[in-house]
Amino acid sequence: MTKRALIIGITGQDGSYLAELLAGKLYDVHGVIRRSSLFNTDRIDHMYCDPHSQNPGVRLHYGDLTDASTVRRVLEDVKPDEVYNLAAQSHVRVSFDMPEYTADVVAMGTLRIIEALRDHVIHSSRAVRYYQAGSSEMFGSAPPPQNEKTPFYPRSPYGVSKLAAHWFSINYREAYNLFICNGILFNHESPRRGETFVTRKVTRAVGRISQGLQDKLYLGNLSARRDWGYAADYVEAMWLMLQQDEPDDFVIATGETHSVGELVELAFAEAGLDWRRHVVIDQRYLRPTEVDNLCGDAAKATDQLGWRPRVTFPELITMMVAHDCKLAQSEQALSQAGFITPARGAAMAGGN
Repeated sequence: MTKRALIIGITGQDGSYLAELLAGKLYDVHGVIRRSSLFNTDRIDHMYCDPHSQNPGVRLHYGDLTDASTVRRVLEDVKPDEVYNLAAQSHVRVSFDMPEYTADVVAMGTLRIIEALRDHVIHSSRAVRYYQAGSSEMFGSAPPPQNEKTPFYPRSPYGVSKLAAHWFSINYREAYNLFICNGILFNHESPRRGETFVTRKVTRAVGRISQGLQDKLYLGNLSARRDWGYAADYVEAMWLMLQQDEPDDFVIATGETHSVGELVELAFAEAGLDWRRHVVIDQRYLRPTEVDNLCGDAAKATDQLGWRPRVTFPELITMMVAHDCKLAQSEQALSQAGFITPARGAAMAGGN
């Protein structure tokens, strides 16, 4: 029988890759999106079909993690076999500016989902498997390498909120015998990454600078080290977790660490540019409490899931720079034709 999956946060980077993966495995894919006056489905438009057609593609439902009633209604309507919660206010720096909203969506939003899931399982007598998206930010200041046994030490409202969601999930798994897996994913990027995240902010700027559309790139801490992988590799690990006989928690990472400075140097070199001529440190982009070094140990995922990353860090940056150079070429053509003003172009190069 065809499995049915519900992806909460389907319009994000991970949601779009996961939707493609599940569709390729012949799942009936459903997604939850927030109501907006603007279209925000760019990443999944190629998969969407008119629901009136005989064989619709991804089916979308309105919902919001701050509204428990919508979560319950979608679960009852869709009746999924697997639920993936990828929704969040996921920008770490922004979480310092919007801590209450971050906690409401990330921590309490997760609680609303799994409470609704518990009721759904009880009333429908259906077995539903649930994936909770954790984050390496939960480790914070814990010394690397970090694995499933490393004590957590979050350093941001986002990290704290993700940790609450992590423990809510474990508690419901143990208290109500629900099939719930926590994926503790380290940084994962792609050409679909949002432009305010540092990797995409860098590669987007490289493309624009190479076309003369931008001159400076403003960044914060170049010394921070992260374990960066490819998002399309990481969503496969999410799916693998829900195919196991028993639920468990897994760190997903490459095991390699690179500084933001290394990222910048590599990305600019891809376009034949000297980063020192263009990068400016802006104190506004420094976090009140910094996370210095995140490096994951994914040995458990390798042993139990058979998962390994395929795309290397240099390959990832090459991919992203190539994509954003083409995007900048298109932007330049539109600018020359008068469809994009210089002021708008400057705004597009904004915050981190």
